[in-house]
Formats: sequence, C-alpha cells, structure tokens
Amino acid sequence: MRIGIDLGGTKIEGIVLDAGRKVRARRRIPSPRGDYDDTLSAICGMVEHLETECGATCSVGIGMPGAISPASGLVKNANSTWLNGRPFGPDLEDRLGREVRLANDADCFALSEAKDGAGAGCRTVFGVIIGTGTGGGIVHDGRLLSGPNAIAGEWGHNPLPWPHEDERPGPPCYCGKQGCIETWTSGPGLAAAFERETGRTATAEEIAGAAQAGDPDATDAIRRYADRLARALASVVNVLDPDMVVLGGGMSNIGALYTLLPELLPAYVFSDTVRTRIECHRHGDASGGRGAAWLWPEDQTP
Repeated sequence: MRIGIDLGGTKIEGIVLDAGRKVRARRRIPSPRGDYDDTLSAICGMVEHLETECGATCSVGIGMPGAISPASGLVKNANSTWLNGRPFGPDLEDRLGREVRLANDADCFALSEAKDGAGAGCRTVFGVIIGTGTGGGIVHDGRLLSGPNAIAGEWGHNPLPWPHEDERPGPPCYCGKQGCIETWTSGPGLAAAFERETGRTATAEEIAGAAQAGDPDATDAIRRYADRLARALASVVNVLDPDMVVLGGGMSNIGALYTLLPELLPAYVFSDTVRTRIECHRHGDASGGRGAAWLWPEDQTP
C-alpha cells in the first residue's frame, strides 16, 4: 500500500491507496504555518496515524509546494517560504527511517489525473492548477516529467502571450517579474483584474457567481479571463501538443470555461484543428494525495 501526502499552505492531507487503487484511510490536519520543524513533525505523525489505521507499513510520497533543486538538494520556489533552502527530503527520511519520494504538488495533480482520473488513457496530459497560484505538470506514457531543472510544467511564470495594450507591462509577480501568467489566471489575478477594470471589489468565487446570475460586468470579466487562459494554454499546446489539458484548483470549477476555452483556443493554437481536450479534474482535492502516492509505481513499492 502507498501513502500519499498533499502538503498545502493551509492543510496537510494524507491518504492510503491499496493495490486496487482504493482509498483505505484518509486524514486532514491544518498546516503548521511558518515552522519547518513542526511541518516535519506533522507529516511524520500523519504517516504513523495512517499506517496504524490501515495496519501496514507503506511507501511514502509527498506532493509539496516548490521543488527540490537538482544543484543543492534543497527546496526552492515554495510559496510556503519556511521550506525554502531546507533539506526537506533527507530530514523526512531521517525521521521516518525510509526513502521518501517528493514532487511538486501540481505534478502530483497531473499524475493522479493521468493515472486514473480525467486523463486516464491519454498518452500526454498537461495538468493545470489554477487556484491561489498557477502551476502545472506533464505526464507522458504514464510517467511524470521533471527535467534537469526540476521545473517542467511551470507555465505560470512565463509572460502572458499576445498581450493587449492594456495588459502591458502586467501586474507585478512575487517572482520579481511583471505580467506572469499567474498574475492573470490565478483566483487573486481574476479578482485584481476585475477591480482594475470595473472599480468593484470581489473575490474570484463571487465574480463567477455573479456572472452565472447574469451580472454584465462579471460576465465580461469571466470572458476576458477565459481569453487570457486560452492564450496561456495555447502557448503550451503549441510546444507540447498534449492529448488533454486537465484543470484543477478553485478556478477549474467555473463551468463556463469548458464552453469558452474550446471556442477561443483555435485563434491562438498554431494548427488548422485543435483536438486537445479541456476537461475538469475527476478526483478534485484528493488528486494531490493520490498523485503523491503514485510517485511509487506498483512495481516499485518497498
């Protein structure tokens, strides 16, 4: 059996998958924000609890914000900043007394949805997280792609393609640049654009609800958002040409996107047809933990 842990900024969720891919145990606790040692203790405590509940010693995979630097072996690019610069993997392995596999949380989402989620049966899947941030992961022939820099799928920190004049130079991003895709396609990005364009303050969820109720400002905002997302996805399709793009994160629950994106993509994709399908996630919040568990394939679990 395999334990998968989704380490988020506000919660840590763990599951146990059995050989039949069924969830045998599940646990969720608040993340110890700002404290590295408490984060390690919380994860180790969760592993102990899950193994006690299922009555077996399991492999452990963890989906985490950021990535492990191939140069230093330390965490980089994590918005849970207390992890950055730390030997997260070795510290966990020392405490647990076994090998632990780590991957970016968006990579884990992509792996979960490609294995037995919305992208099951597709050769190449681009998994997208559009929530408080924007991330992505690539799965080809059932295997997660990482790359020598450990940044495969990090489309959110490229500039918004084909920007309009009123989109230049773009909002500032926490990475130090301006106009990153994340500043437009994340939930906070939609809310900020709506305020700039209408003078009204609302959350992304409120904007989506207002659009569904027929509010003209909100309806226009969602269409502008969809057009920006279509441009951003087209730049990935033009390079990767995936069979499917699976959307996850809070913004993926905007139902209008699954009508608007197929309509908008052909204007930006360098092809006479666009056969790449855009689908909503199947496993929802569970995808992070499921994908982390799949970091140990069935023939490699210890």
